Amino acid sequence: MIGISKLYCGTIEASDPLRYGRLSKELPSHLLQFSSDKKPVVVWNATSACNLKCVHCYASAGKLKSRNELSTKQGLELIEDLADYGSPVILFSGGEPLLRKDLPELIEKAVKSKMRAVISTNGTLITPDLAMELSDYGLSYIGVSLDGLEEINDTFRGVTGAFKEAMKGIYHAMHQGIKVGLRFTMNKRNIGEIPKILDLMKAEGIPRICFYHLVYTGRAKELMEEDLTHEQTRQTLDLIMDRTKEMVSEGMGVEVLTVDNHADGPYVYLRMKSQGDPRAEEVLDLLKMNGGNSSGLGIGCINWVGEVYPDQFWRHKLLGSLKERRFSEIWDDTSNELLMKLKNKKDYVTGRCVKCRWLSVCGGNFRARAEAATGDTWGVDPACYLSDEEIS
Repeated sequence: MIGISKLYCGTIEASDPLRYGRLSKELPSHLLQFSSDKKPVVVWNATSACNLKCVHCYASAGKLKSRNELSTKQGLELIEDLADYGSPVILFSGGEPLLRKDLPELIEKAVKSKMRAVISTNGTLITPDLAMELSDYGLSYIGVSLDGLEEINDTFRGVTGAFKEAMKGIYHAMHQGIKVGLRFTMNKRNIGEIPKILDLMKAEGIPRICFYHLVYTGRAKELMEEDLTHEQTRQTLDLIMDRTKEMVSEGMGVEVLTVDNHADGPYVYLRMKSQGDPRAEEVLDLLKMNGGNSSGLGIGCINWVGEVYPDQFWRHKLLGSLKERRFSEIWDDTSNELLMKLKNKKDYVTGRCVKCRWLSVCGGNFRARAEAATGDTWGVDPACYLSDEEIS
């Protein structure tokens, strides 16, 4: 994650994470990306079932849940292991995680285990009663995925009325005091919606938004040709930075981030430097603390049947199964060649990445996308939009 509001708008300083020793368990959520120990945030795709049919679903979720989904007991054991291991956050995803009837119980276990519990959802199933229950159990955050306003969103989501139901869900959650943010996956079909989604965020008082770069996995494989061109990406980042600065200057306490393309970090720094911003070097220090892509290190994924992956997009890179070993044992397995390489991926990337001056800042960018596009795990990520002059 690249915090646009944090970096470009100066809502934090380089000294802020240092005050907590940069330890995952000590850092508040908005500083977690700057941790030094990189204890993994774990995405648990808790069910394969979903009530929508999103064209870009990385999990290729469907109507029915898997017969072998982890049970409540297994889920509680997983959370206990993650807490003991030091994972600071468990993110319940899917499919649609709200289709699991035991989700409140799982959230309660995470919170009582001193973990932050968050949900990634399409928002359509958040009723007033469920919002109250989630709030009572201590849920920290709900990220609701939207792809634009009503017409565009419902086209992407495959169900008419999805936008209206998601907005109702957002209202119900916010009414109960739960922090809500938006999740927006950028592509050629919906970049024109970005100003509108920012207007919506501003009008409704939604405090957070994450703009996701497209990753070519799951059903999103079919959208590879719909990814933004390099020039479109640069223009979009400029727009996001300008609009974020506008909101911050108006006194709005917003958090705006981009996700899954760590070329955004150097791009923010270079823009600030070209504008003569005195904070540019401090931002570079923060980017070095961030360290770039964290697949297999600071982010991990578990699917509905307990299979462990380096991140939520690399569904064919199986590291192990919870039905055989605990997550902590799988994550620290030094005999797993891929996992060990991912923990030091800068030594294995190829092509223009090798001599890139930003390698320690971006971490070699997104390996799952690079592999999907080139067939090479260590090949060049085609979504890196920095010019040869900018990286040399």
